[in-house]
Amino acid sequence: MLRVAVPNKGSLSEIAIEMLQEAGYATRRDTKELHVVDAKNGVEFFYLRPRDIATYVGSGALDVGVTGRDLMLDSHSPAAELASLGFGNSTFRFAGPAERFQKLEDLDGTRIATSYPGLVGGFLDAAGISAELVRLDGAVESAVRLGVADAVADVVETGTTLRKAGLDIFGPVILESTAVLITSPEVKAGTDTLLRRLQGVLVARRYVLVDYDLPVALLEQASEIAAGIESPTVSPLRDPEWVAVRVMIKRTDANEVMDRLYELGARAILVTAIHAARL
Repeated sequence: MLRVAVPNKGSLSEIAIEMLQEAGYATRRDTKELHVVDAKNGVEFFYLRPRDIATYVGSGALDVGVTGRDLMLDSHSPAAELASLGFGNSTFRFAGPAERFQKLEDLDGTRIATSYPGLVGGFLDAAGISAELVRLDGAVESAVRLGVADAVADVVETGTTLRKAGLDIFGPVILESTAVLITSPEVKAGTDTLLRRLQGVLVARRYVLVDYDLPVALLEQASEIAAGIESPTVSPLRDPEWVAVRVMIKRTDANEVMDRLYELGARAILVTAIHAARL
């Protein structure tokens, strides 16, 4: 039975559980549940702190897990990333008083407050920068004002919180993080099925099906507007001058494609959501 780690709380938890449900797995019904067995699909789910998941998976205690790329790298776990899951995006940057820091080299010999010492330390080592890392759990914006550190390294969205603390972002991006599926060093049977199912959920969320009727003479032009994953499916209609076409397109392009197809001469244009897919 495949043993899978799932975030038990935080920003990664809710979407990870939704994806597993959409992929056909049985998940917990109560947030207090820490262990769920899905006998039908041959999977056991363990609900754990997101920060601990890479450690469990890397040690081989669990086979697969959903966590953040940042948390995996910070743990220095031997777990391997299988795929990005398309949510939980975040950017890590350095920030400090503008009058003191403008470039990465200015950090040499300083104290840096962060909740991710493994991640930040690895980045600094690769850049040849020597600095003292001050580990803080949670928000680190006040560390400079309180004299605990000279600069900080943290998740940045708009930078507003950092600016309110009198800090400016500088230097290169430390990491672009996202939710990822990770595996233990020895990949267990069943992992490929889980991965395909989750990728099928991602496809279903990103794409839709477009059906429309079209004069045969316009088929090539319509295919240039919406080519599909491989090519459109074309079926004959009772009127030999017309065909029915089905094509898969990105959800974000749906209205534009519908407009262009209508202007070309297509009619009865319908858009349908995809609930699951295998490409």
